[in-house]
Amino acid sequence: MDQNDLRRIPTEEKLVGKSRSVKINKLRYAEYYGQQELQDELYARSLENETFPKLMSLITSDANIIMAYRSIKRNAGSKTPGTDGLTIKDIEKMEPEDVCKKVRNLLANYHPRNVRRKEIPKPNGKVRPLGIPCIWDRLVQQCILQILEPICEAKFSECSFGFRPLRSAENAINEVYRYINRSKLYYMVEIDIKGFFDHVNHSKLIRQIWSLGIQDKQLICVIKNILKAKIQMPDGTIVEPTEGTPQGGIISPLLANIVLNEFDWHMESQWGEFPLVHRLKGGIAKNGTPSKGSAFREMRKRNLKELHVIRYADDIRIMCSNMSDAIKVMHGAKEWLEKRLKLEVSEEKTRVVNLTKGYGEFLGIKIRTKSKGGKRVIVSHMCDKAIERTKLAIKEQIKVIQRAGDKHLIRKAVSDYNSLVRGVHNYYQMATDITEDCQDIHNATYTSLYNRLKPVRGALDPRSGDYKRYKGCTRIFKFQEFVILPIHYCRHRQTLGKKKSVNLYTSEGRMYRHKELSFSNAFLLRELAMNPISTQSVEYNDNRLSLFSAQNGKCAVTGEEFLDISEVHCHHRVPRKAGGGDNYSNLILVLPEVHRLIHAKQENTIREYVCALNLSGKQMDKVNSLRKEAGQPEI
Repeated sequence: MDQNDLRRIPTEEKLVGKSRSVKINKLRYAEYYGQQELQDELYARSLENETFPKLMSLITSDANIIMAYRSIKRNAGSKTPGTDGLTIKDIEKMEPEDVCKKVRNLLANYHPRNVRRKEIPKPNGKVRPLGIPCIWDRLVQQCILQILEPICEAKFSECSFGFRPLRSAENAINEVYRYINRSKLYYMVEIDIKGFFDHVNHSKLIRQIWSLGIQDKQLICVIKNILKAKIQMPDGTIVEPTEGTPQGGIISPLLANIVLNEFDWHMESQWGEFPLVHRLKGGIAKNGTPSKGSAFREMRKRNLKELHVIRYADDIRIMCSNMSDAIKVMHGAKEWLEKRLKLEVSEEKTRVVNLTKGYGEFLGIKIRTKSKGGKRVIVSHMCDKAIERTKLAIKEQIKVIQRAGDKHLIRKAVSDYNSLVRGVHNYYQMATDITEDCQDIHNATYTSLYNRLKPVRGALDPRSGDYKRYKGCTRIFKFQEFVILPIHYCRHRQTLGKKKSVNLYTSEGRMYRHKELSFSNAFLLRELAMNPISTQSVEYNDNRLSLFSAQNGKCAVTGEEFLDISEVHCHHRVPRKAGGGDNYSNLILVLPEVHRLIHAKQENTIREYVCALNLSGKQMDKVNSLRKEAGQPEI
């Protein structure tokens, strides 16, 4: 399977920089619902090789189910219907208690509905099969994922980077760069598994799950049923799978990592976890892990073959020090995957690349080395397929802008174009020669841009979020009044490696990437989560938590802290009877007295609350703004 086909053209929503955000959604959700301590405990117990025979009670807890709802509700896929035609909109109207009861009833005797097959065209003319489970089945899978992930993370190898928390494609590319620069490993083994997600052996996968300590028999049966869920093909026919994990399933990436985790540790045992390493390692390295340098030096003296694996999902690269070792490693890895995991390896795409003479490819980046100043340095570019796809996508989007009729459609079309440009720049800036590649894309698309749009010279607004990045560009164009971002203006940014000490499931590891909730009445957030308003929808209750966190536990009008959950009144800006909903933007948290003042109609009542609250002019303006939205006259 070609990883480039999986990723396609990066867009603004797939920015590498998002992984560096201090406020990581997954962590915040676990805080809201009190699940962080539980996940930390599961991780710690798994590190100690404990077994877990009773996990279903954790999976079906109210907190875990509502947290799962929150995790999937804003996913773009949540609005895509399965074979039953339902989406997240059908769940968000329900009361929290009913959602929890429904999930528990499903898991009591779980049989997932048919998975809808959708075929995504590839650039090579083939299609990638995507399986879309029904929304309730996606919710069930998310519930399972939240409990299994910390257990599995404790057992996964450091060489794996795909579909894991706080890891990214950038970290994987950085690892390749590091082995080339520091260890002088110039031979790359590229291993391609044919249709990996479609050919996972179910029996082998279940045994691997059991060996990780996940030994709840009811849960194992649920996972078996997920794997065997019938597939409804585009023509309506029903297929019963005997192998594979459906791409599109929430739990599928975790299951894929479980399958290949055995391969990771097998390869690691030949160098990084070789028995001699554990006998000779000493001291602590800068990253906080045991130093292995002396052991590696001794192993090199003994002419042991050096190899380092970097894996991103099913995209596997192995770095070696010479061609002879690389060829042996390639054949050994291929035989192990086929015999042990029953996965077929592509003969055509599996190869050894001498990076001093040619390019190797990984995650859309092609990499080689060149001689400079008496040493070898890395040269990397966007891969050829990515360049051609980007050229085509830009030309197509230019046509969309040209054909857009009114101002609203033009704004949308230009915004999509700019999103494409940002996505390319944010992902591929880890290539050392990205400037050259983006100039090539510009040269190939500028004629189309100029002839179709006749753009004029313009400038970025200093208040724009793009200003800091593109302010040095001297060629900014505008179509009508909308700025078109320059595809040619991109600079290489040094890649970031994953710090060994960063960990989603330890309090120390989270400190590097995430600030815990710190306002003085954060304890009320837990009470709100544990005491939803039963007569309100699950969407209302969930957004109430988000607002409490966003407002730092304070009234949006007075700025006073809420001292008890009875003081937390959730006001609809636009009343339901006027068409308002329970969406986040239509809600605001205020004190009870403020809430009554917003809705008050009698003059005596208004005077009473104005006098009691003693609002400033700015605070009164906020009240009047909310009264106006609610259809009430200003005070």
